[in-house]
Amino acid sequence: MALLSLFLFTSLLSHIGHCAYVDMGIVNGSVVTANSRPYMVSVQKDGKHLCGGFLMSENFVMTAAHCWEAGVKLTVVVGSHELKKSKSAISHMEVKLYHIHPKFDSENLLNDIMLLQLKKTIKKSKNINWISIPKKMNQDVKAKQVCSIAGWGKKSENGGTSDRLMEVNVTVIDTKVCEKSWGTPFSVSSLVCTKGRGGFCQGDSGGPLVCQNTAVGIVSFTDADCKYPKNPYVYTKISTFLPWINCILGHAK
Repeated sequence: MALLSLFLFTSLLSHIGHCAYVDMGIVNGSVVTANSRPYMVSVQKDGKHLCGGFLMSENFVMTAAHCWEAGVKLTVVVGSHELKKSKSAISHMEVKLYHIHPKFDSENLLNDIMLLQLKKTIKKSKNINWISIPKKMNQDVKAKQVCSIAGWGKKSENGGTSDRLMEVNVTVIDTKVCEKSWGTPFSVSSLVCTKGRGGFCQGDSGGPLVCQNTAVGIVSFTDADCKYPKNPYVYTKISTFLPWINCILGHAK
């Protein structure tokens, strides 16, 4: 079968044995309380929302690698709840450098992680702040725990995107169960999966999977029918990439 990336590719790519779409919105969610997720950012292309992302420091945003497109200049909007609201409530930040994981596999979406280094340092405020990431490499994300995701994406495959930030709770499942569902070359060590009533859809890629106030995963891919997927929702497991993340942060200028 094949996987279709709505933002990066115009042709079908071989994938994990199932038909899926990437860059998918929040399914069965609700509008967040304003300023309750100050780490959320909108990654934009030509002034339009493309992917989600989140602040991990005063000058770095973490998102999915498949949100990058050669030759395209991305911008980041921080501190926003309603994307179409007056610009006085929104801060547009330019990207200085794109740090894409060197082993990113665009066909199978393995190592789907990217750091956006911003041109300017961000100052904390009531609606702008960063979120913690795991401190230990390969830190386990326990199954059956209830976590959450958020984004401005679609509510269903054929629906429209949301102007206001949406959120929903999701339940983590055992990665071995997820592996059996998706098949080879699913990576148990570098991915996290959720299943249940809530999920993500087009436009939510790059957003964080948040467990106990820590970003443990990055929205990566799901089935073509994001509202009623046959397979689990899949995220990049952040703790797997801590050595690379710390190297990038340590050499940032």
